[in-house]
Amino acid sequence: MTDLNKLTIAEARDALRKGDVTSLELTEACLTEIEGAGALNAFVHDTSDLAREQARAADVRIKAGDAPSLCGIPLGIKDLFCTRGVPSQAASAILEGFRPEYESTVTQNLFDAGAVMLGKLNMDEFAMGSSNETSVYGNAVNPWKVDDRQLTPGGSSGGSAAAVAADLCLAATGTDTGGSIRQPAAFTGITGIKPTYGRCSRWGIVAFASSLDQAGPMTKTVRDSAIMLQTMCGHDPKDSTSADIPVPDFEAMLTGDIKGKVIGIPREYRMDGMPAEIEKLWADGSAMLKDAGAEIRDISLPHTKYALPAYYVIAPAEASSNLARYDGVRYGHRARLEQGDGITEMYEKTRAEGFGDEVKRRVMVGTYVLSAGFYDAYYNRARKVRTLIKRDFEQVFDAGVDAILTPATPSAAFGLGEMANADPVQMYLNDVFTVTVNLAGLPGIAVPAGIDAKGLPLGLQLIGRPWEEGDLLNTAYALEQAAGFVAKPEKWW
Repeated sequence: MTDLNKLTIAEARDALRKGDVTSLELTEACLTEIEGAGALNAFVHDTSDLAREQARAADVRIKAGDAPSLCGIPLGIKDLFCTRGVPSQAASAILEGFRPEYESTVTQNLFDAGAVMLGKLNMDEFAMGSSNETSVYGNAVNPWKVDDRQLTPGGSSGGSAAAVAADLCLAATGTDTGGSIRQPAAFTGITGIKPTYGRCSRWGIVAFASSLDQAGPMTKTVRDSAIMLQTMCGHDPKDSTSADIPVPDFEAMLTGDIKGKVIGIPREYRMDGMPAEIEKLWADGSAMLKDAGAEIRDISLPHTKYALPAYYVIAPAEASSNLARYDGVRYGHRARLEQGDGITEMYEKTRAEGFGDEVKRRVMVGTYVLSAGFYDAYYNRARKVRTLIKRDFEQVFDAGVDAILTPATPSAAFGLGEMANADPVQMYLNDVFTVTVNLAGLPGIAVPAGIDAKGLPLGLQLIGRPWEEGDLLNTAYALEQAAGFVAKPEKWW
């Protein structure tokens, strides 16, 4: 078999079980591809020796007939996941040299199932960003290109998206706090699902905003997302927000039959100045689902317009609390001190040197909205708005809607450097279609569904009922089949 790195998880699993290929051969193919893809800056920590060791162990399991779906599958792991003995920096200088002595629950689940870790993937610092330009490693680059212009792979899971789209790995882990799986998936022509809040354990994932963060898979197909999510999920007593709910067989639910399903189209997502290509993609997606037997229904989510400002109060507030632990005392970077400097100077200098500009901006905003004079005016009001947004979704689902269809992003991938130095609010608008899902704790999936006039991929988003990832994946599968998206970036790296 050739081009082993281009296989999907499902194809590789079947080939491994038949004995047509070994995990070691799959792993070597990916490692070779990674070596030649330095221009993408997707992988930032090499674990090739560990990968070979895991692949050999997986081959033994497969031969013995003890092979779960992910056994022997080479994956990339976002740098936000703590991995035992391997640098886990959250793309920040403040965690320089940090090698955890423990494994995150999600990666432990993957490795227990026999998955192989090729390396750690680039991302925005502490997952704060929509373009992968806040990383201490430098930005990852989208494998899709237009007119020799380098494009963002999206963020914060930009390295994960670039690696999967460029076939450097068969799939990757991502995290999603306000769209950080779905936006980069849409920008790179891959699939990415954010499960219901509490479906995947947050233990061992470096925290950004604890009430919003959720891990999920980034894959080449919807079927691969179903296979990988199955292993990532599960109750974890180490995470108090982890749900003790059975995990169904997501792959078995992929029938493609959505006859009689009701798909909501929220009028509030039709925004002024939305590009005609995004409007058309949305209309085309709606028509595809209707042709597949679904009923299309106009719906209203009236508090949507408050979602972005509420998110950018709640997320920085939680970040300012979570990031207070990085002080240079126990691990990570510590600033060089002058004669006479005390503990306060050490904190100030360490945090000034260790955090990037975007992280500092959000920490300061968060500290401000939590301060005594503004707590009620900002933070408490944002929490109330969040409750109203959640109630909007509940009323729609109670009225019989099974899933909601929206664009995934307001545009195709933009050029690196185009927004980084502009008004930060312009960058934040990239999350306009995705943040409501995190605020309401719902599952959402991005599926590639079209190509714009410049040849760049465009994605659609489906939002599902809480804990109904199986139904959501099946609807996404029907959309994927109808859209028939098979385009890949031309190799230039």
